[in-house]
Amino acid sequence: MNPDQTSAGPGGPEAPFDGGPGFPDDPAEGARRLQEFVMESPDVGLFLTELATMAASALSTQDNPVACGVTVLRERKPRVAASSDARAQSLDETQNGFGDGPCLTALRQESSVLVPELLGETRWPDYTRAAVQQGIRSILAVPLELAGEAEGVVNLYSGQPGGFLEEDVRTAANFVANASRSLRLALRMARLRDVRDDLMAAVQSRTAIDMAVGAIMAQNHCSQAEAFQILNRASNTRNVKLRDIASTVISSIGRKSNGGSSNGGSPNGGSPNGGPGTKTR
Repeated sequence: MNPDQTSAGPGGPEAPFDGGPGFPDDPAEGARRLQEFVMESPDVGLFLTELATMAASALSTQDNPVACGVTVLRERKPRVAASSDARAQSLDETQNGFGDGPCLTALRQESSVLVPELLGETRWPDYTRAAVQQGIRSILAVPLELAGEAEGVVNLYSGQPGGFLEEDVRTAANFVANASRSLRLALRMARLRDVRDDLMAAVQSRTAIDMAVGAIMAQNHCSQAEAFQILNRASNTRNVKLRDIASTVISSIGRKSNGGSSNGGSPNGGSPNGGPGTKTR
């Protein structure tokens, strides 16, 4: 895109295009803004939405608005995708549906892919036809460098043939390099949050199981090992997780303490089969 292109300011004459609202000209300021997004976004998905919006703003002009989609693949995690607008989301979903296209090629080859004119493109005929039908004429896909944290790609779409000039490719590459560093940080923070949540869930699960075992010991006058066997047998019989059976036992005790039925919340409903809530001696 021509750097001398202009965009109309709100309620005033045209002014030099500065990369869109909120996009800093200084690369260092752009990197700082991305770091702020990392700290302010509670999850990776919201950060990617900010990233897509910022990338689209960086490369858009009044005459050539650019849409952006970002896709990240993490091991043992669902695909995370975000977009600057509905059209970018639709284009990404269409490409994923076909299983091939410029963006997926950039992801697999770990190198940028520029398609200056879709009408002359023959590598992905099905996707190319669908993209043209949605008003897209040129695409630039730039892979994110995530150093083993995950795989990702930034997908840029223009409705103009030749919508991405050499300078735009350099701008996109620099933007994605800064974004990659910030995204690596966001992914690490997300992984730490997952570890924290898993540990908290494990502690809560262990606490519930211990409480349920104690209740069964008191009710059945049995040892801790025997009480755990009773709880585990009920879990296997009902095909219910051990912590969920434990929670049922604890809830049953709470209702009994409040004057409710002693059987309604127990896993075995007071039936004489040796499960929690039923005396075995």
